[in-house]
Amino acid sequence: MQKTPQHEPEFIRKVPDGDSMERDVCATCGFVDYKNPKIVVGSVVTWGEKILLCKRAIEPRIGYWTLPAGYLELHETAEDGAAREAREEACADIEIERLLAVYSIPRISQVQLMFRAKLKHPDIATGPESEAVGLYDWADIPWADLAFPSVGWALRHYFETKDRSDFAPFSNPVDGL
Repeated sequence: MQKTPQHEPEFIRKVPDGDSMERDVCATCGFVDYKNPKIVVGSVVTWGEKILLCKRAIEPRIGYWTLPAGYLELHETAEDGAAREAREEACADIEIERLLAVYSIPRISQVQLMFRAKLKHPDIATGPESEAVGLYDWADIPWADLAFPSVGWALRHYFETKDRSDFAPFSNPVDGL
């Protein structure tokens, strides 16, 4: 395991020994500063036939609707992270049912793990990252105001399987819609 440099590093771009990609390497000690994708965890949360949506109070895409989701923290399981994000964004206490999808978003260096979940009780409220939260019928989802393409993907994948438990997790739609 490579240690963090104990000095002010001067990085150079090179292919480290045993690697195949150019990376930032400390010219003094050889520390490799790996840049890896961020892991996002979230869920399509339901109460009966209604779906929980959160209106973003932060950038990016402030004022647009999303699912409760955010970055996975160190030493946290993906399921625990998704539950934490629901608490933070909608004061929602959820029960994770299963993995719905794994989306790869290389343009922004993200991997998104989206779960299916149920509210344990219908009490929700805005958290610090949300301007509003609500439980929506499928017909009332504000499709034109969704924050990110992956929100629409997850909603459609949920709808396709809402009455099933026998499916493999989805990935990015081929058509991007």
